[in-house]
Amino acid sequence: MSGRAPTAGELDAAGRRRVRIPPVLMYHSVSPSAQPDPHRVRVSPDRLDRHLRLLRRLGLRGVSLAELLAARERGAAAGLVALTFDDGYADFVEHALPVLARHQVTATLYVVAGLLGGRNDWDDGPRLDLLDAAGVRAVAAAGHEVGSHTLTHADLRGADPVTLAHEVGESRRVLQDVLQAEVPGFCYPWGRFDGAAAKAVRRAGYDHACVTGDHLPGDRFTLPRAYVAPGDGAPHLLAKLGRYRWRMRSVAPAPAR
Repeated sequence: MSGRAPTAGELDAAGRRRVRIPPVLMYHSVSPSAQPDPHRVRVSPDRLDRHLRLLRRLGLRGVSLAELLAARERGAAAGLVALTFDDGYADFVEHALPVLARHQVTATLYVVAGLLGGRNDWDDGPRLDLLDAAGVRAVAAAGHEVGSHTLTHADLRGADPVTLAHEVGESRRVLQDVLQAEVPGFCYPWGRFDGAAAKAVRRAGYDHACVTGDHLPGDRFTLPRAYVAPGDGAPHLLAKLGRYRWRMRSVAPAPAR
């Protein structure tokens, strides 16, 4: 670490050093469908393509969250942006994978492990198909990270220990059985969590987990993300990328196990 004294712009009001954290973008469904989208989860393939072209023009490259964290530990995260997709919608294989491949970028897909091949019955809006086990394997085979989004898309805030162990731990076991590989990442449904939920994620053996927005503490198990809305154009994306210029905490390396 450099012995240079921090400049005023590198300190917060309490005199603590600010730490650069690369941005993490949060998508959901990728589809050209025109059906109602009351929960604003659908981004069209064309819009995703425009977002990735913008990142390339800015000198940025999309990667999975696991790759971003590994690069950060090496001091090599400059120019990287994590791309994450929640819920494991079946349209990811048909519409997102070709766009990601065209731009030669990777992403993280968070899967609701107990609903493989099912539908998004946690929502009160349109029913959307979810990837089955073969689809999840296809995503991993294409070089993308697959993470857990619980078994049932449960809100983990205030959940009892048995529910937490089941939703958090069993979902990891299901996905590892499907993939025959480690599943290092977790995403809290709706981005909601509390201290007990974060502890359950650590206890289940995950390496990292993410939320929605700028929740503190912003550590390795509550990583902040910027939600990407269906109509977001270049100005919106630039504003969201800019919000991650400074964060107050570093993302510590994963603890030894």
